[in-house]
Amino acid sequence: MKMNGADIMMECLVREGVDTIFGYPGGAIMPVHDAMLKYPVHHVLTRHEQGAAHAADGYARASGKVGVAVATSGPGATNLVTGIVTAMMDSVPMVCITGQVPAHLIGGDAFQETDVTGVTLPVTKHNYLITSADEIATVVREAFHIARSGRPGPVLIDFCKNAQLDEIEFEYPEDISLPGYSPPDHAPMGDVNKAVELIEAAERPVILAGHGVQMSGAMEELRIFATQTNTPVAMTLLGLGAIPASDSLSLGMMGMHGEACANEAIQNADLILAFGMRFDDRVTGVLSKYAPNAKKIHIEVDPTEVHKNVAVDVPLMGDLKTVLTDMIPLLDEYDHPEWIGQIAEWKAETEERSIMSWQDDGKLYSAHAIRAMWTATEGDALVVTGVGQHQMWAAQYYEFEKPYRLLTSGGAGTMGYGLPAALGAWFSDKEKDVWLIDGDGSFQMTQAELSTMMQEGANVKIVLLNNSYLGMVRQWQELFFDERYAATPITGPDFIKLADAHGIPAKRVTKPEEAMEALEFAKNTPGTVLIEFQVEKEELVYPMVPAGAALNEMLRRPVKGKK
Repeated sequence: MKMNGADIMMECLVREGVDTIFGYPGGAIMPVHDAMLKYPVHHVLTRHEQGAAHAADGYARASGKVGVAVATSGPGATNLVTGIVTAMMDSVPMVCITGQVPAHLIGGDAFQETDVTGVTLPVTKHNYLITSADEIATVVREAFHIARSGRPGPVLIDFCKNAQLDEIEFEYPEDISLPGYSPPDHAPMGDVNKAVELIEAAERPVILAGHGVQMSGAMEELRIFATQTNTPVAMTLLGLGAIPASDSLSLGMMGMHGEACANEAIQNADLILAFGMRFDDRVTGVLSKYAPNAKKIHIEVDPTEVHKNVAVDVPLMGDLKTVLTDMIPLLDEYDHPEWIGQIAEWKAETEERSIMSWQDDGKLYSAHAIRAMWTATEGDALVVTGVGQHQMWAAQYYEFEKPYRLLTSGGAGTMGYGLPAALGAWFSDKEKDVWLIDGDGSFQMTQAELSTMMQEGANVKIVLLNNSYLGMVRQWQELFFDERYAATPITGPDFIKLADAHGIPAKRVTKPEEAMEALEFAKNTPGTVLIEFQVEKEELVYPMVPAGAALNEMLRRPVKGKK
């Protein structure tokens, strides 16, 4: 069958299972948008291309499918880059399609010409430039395979306009050949046996569960492993939910703003088992002091992450679920009563310092708002966050009992991620209970996507924590810059009026006793609802590991009633 390039692109996308595309049209991609009218694909018109990329990211994380964003050439393409970086850092499967000037004009500085493959080369898993229509089908087939396999990530396709318009005979490639690309599956059994020997000898083991646990679908294998070996589990920000927060072996989040009990356990461990995590600086503290007495086993699907930040004793290259499935039958049941007893003491001290028991002064704190939201949603919402203090409080005080319940920008720390990502998450399954926790600074970066919410009739509940500061930066200024608050006080619109202008019901909360009523209103009102919490302006996120410190050298919240 003879088809033009734009139709071939859409035909291939549909065959790859795409039903929703987030984007913004323009001259260099107009033929593709025109072709969309012929296919069962819904195009979501975001108000900025960055919003399109974040929405595709949220869709991918919530659905497990590949998210798709489309933009025109030049500024349309470069506006996607922040979202591409976010997806790359967090291993999110995404395909971005950008228009490009006709092939014969490349290099001539034509209108809105940008070398977007050059721009995105460091921040994509792979990228392509299509200059001829006969390349399209193979490129799309490969792009989706690369995006979703191994360690997932974003792939960009730059699509010349002449290739969109030219007609050729279309044939869909059922098979692909990528001889240089072969993600590992099973780790060598010799290495697995070495790991088993270290596990058998350990007296103070700790599992570090990262995003890879959920990407691999290895939650049950993690539970079996941890229970059988009686090993506590600390989680990265993106690993939260890998085991239930209520599990007796859960230590909660580790790292810069992690639970003190998790950080103490890591620093005192004699064996670290890193499952699908990359030893990011936010979870290690200063590397020279990290887990100084621990042997280290690292299960990782991406070879470039092994020994990159932390040298390990036994690297196990392979898919986490597969490697654990191979390893578990080789393990006996182990018990570490002294170690578990010590951890119980650290947990008790962590609880004693919790703001939930520390503050009873009638003031409205962000942690109280999040805890009230946890109660109102029965701990079962799909939670999306922006980036800032509110992100850390959400990780600490919304206790995640299930996997795939937290969508947030981890590696890139992208402010503005929350609102468009929540929109994308809703499109993944419109029956899901999607709640956005955002700060006033992060929210204002992409607040234009409220218009997209309105146009699409989205059902997202927004909890906006407004402290009139860029709170995380302000916190550093308070602690390390002698309270010189340079460029961190921030004003904003009347958020209730802003919501009303979009036809979105909204309420403002100024006192703790108003929280539950407002949250129940949001929960029981159809469609998008905004609840603004005017919280204390100068709260601090505790614990906090300062720059250059070890994990156990945390700044701690004072114990209630003690200095």
